[in-house]
Amino acid sequence: MAGGRRAVLVALLALGSVVLVLVAAVLLRAFVLRAPTGVPRLWARSAGTAALSAGERRELKEALRGAIQIPTVSRSPEDLNTTAMAEFGSYIQKVFPAVFSSEFIQHEVVGEYSHLLTVQGSAPGLQPYMLLAHMDVVPAPPQGWHFPPFSAAEHQGFIYGRGTLDNKNSAIGILQALEFLLRRNYRPRRSFYVGIGHDEEVSGLKGARKIAALLEARGVQLSFLLDEGSAVLDGIIAGVKKPVAVIAVTEKGSMTLNFTVEKEPGHSSFPPKETSIGILAAAMSRLEQNPLRNLFGHGPELMTMEHLAAEFKFPLNIIMSNLWLFSPIVSRVLASKPSTNALIRTTTAVTLFNAGIKVNVIPSSARATVNFRIHSAETAAEVLEAVRSTIADDRVKIDVVEAFDPLPISPWDEQTFAVHIFQRTILDTFPDVDSVVPGTCIGNTDSRHFSNITRAIYRFNPVLLRQDDLPRIHGLNERISIENYEKQVEFMFQLIKNCDIETLPEPHASSHEL
Repeated sequence: MAGGRRAVLVALLALGSVVLVLVAAVLLRAFVLRAPTGVPRLWARSAGTAALSAGERRELKEALRGAIQIPTVSRSPEDLNTTAMAEFGSYIQKVFPAVFSSEFIQHEVVGEYSHLLTVQGSAPGLQPYMLLAHMDVVPAPPQGWHFPPFSAAEHQGFIYGRGTLDNKNSAIGILQALEFLLRRNYRPRRSFYVGIGHDEEVSGLKGARKIAALLEARGVQLSFLLDEGSAVLDGIIAGVKKPVAVIAVTEKGSMTLNFTVEKEPGHSSFPPKETSIGILAAAMSRLEQNPLRNLFGHGPELMTMEHLAAEFKFPLNIIMSNLWLFSPIVSRVLASKPSTNALIRTTTAVTLFNAGIKVNVIPSSARATVNFRIHSAETAAEVLEAVRSTIADDRVKIDVVEAFDPLPISPWDEQTFAVHIFQRTILDTFPDVDSVVPGTCIGNTDSRHFSNITRAIYRFNPVLLRQDDLPRIHGLNERISIENYEKQVEFMFQLIKNCDIETLPEPHASSHEL
């Protein structure tokens, strides 16, 4: 009996020792060790960026408002408001005279309505980069808007209108920053390109893809490319108090599938056991009830959490600093909300369902369309195989409408020029931001067409977004605050100047890693 008690005591002591070691390891990682992928700061934080005059601030506001008033709507690849797109081209040449008259800037129209500007730097040996944006916008029926969607109405410090966040703010902001630099007699040392697409909202096949093909044919290799994508997120990441700049280092792939069931038509008074609608509805239900696998830890979402670990409030800071232990719990929490579930798996969205012609007729066919946004750790072929396995019904015909794999993950380390330049520019432009972290763009951008001319593709719109801003993008009452847009122009102004260094300095002595 005594021997048994001793054995139990020894076991308890051993277990206690293991628990103490585990707790010590957890606390050590949370409060002492930093994420191994942190990027050191190379510059001390600056007190400010571009010194814009009151007149320049009025000018930049009116330039954006004028662009918003041009209804450059893309409905489909065959249905574009080309009249408005041609007007946009004339507008930017009128509003930015220094840009379009400069001796060292070449302007080309590509694909009839897109624009490519080549800014020839004074140091041709430096590798060029590219700033990318698009002029086209999604449709905006006026019902439900506080102000007409193409009025660019100014109200309580905001400009309302389709394109204020996606993505005329970037297109006009880049040109505005360049205009202001030229007026200060600034000539960049490093060459760069400005691309403004006209059909990004409908896949960018005639705009950005042609610009990319043109540059590739000329043998251009970019140091990096910056496009729209993520932003400075304020109050959006649960558990993080301060605004965080998230730069997407990849974007999800996409696949659209058509599903069809064909059956003999008939009268509804003597229906078969299963109709085409019933068979297809059951197949769609199986897709929704069996989501694709949780891939947390296999993509950039892990990097995001590791970089943000110290910014989370207790006890989340401990959990995020020890994902080696807590990742199963974190992955389940992320899967519980649509906005975060999209980061950790390939998503499934049934978007179209068509069947039936009359109330008393058994339809001969039923059709559905499903869109999948593919996680960076999967391919379109793997998703298609998983879908076929889930459907498991030969009566359901599956056709691929469109498919492309996720973009490669762009470099994010202390050797990467672009990451340091973004970090420096963000920290100087947004004084409340302390963390610049990598992330994933769950939508698709024009940048995907440029993977042949650079490995370093980043997606970041330098504006501050709060929770109530997110549904406005492609939704009702899209708007940008005038202060926010001024920050965007300041960011672009400073980014161009910051890119003119030839080599990166040594890490700043009092810096910490981001």
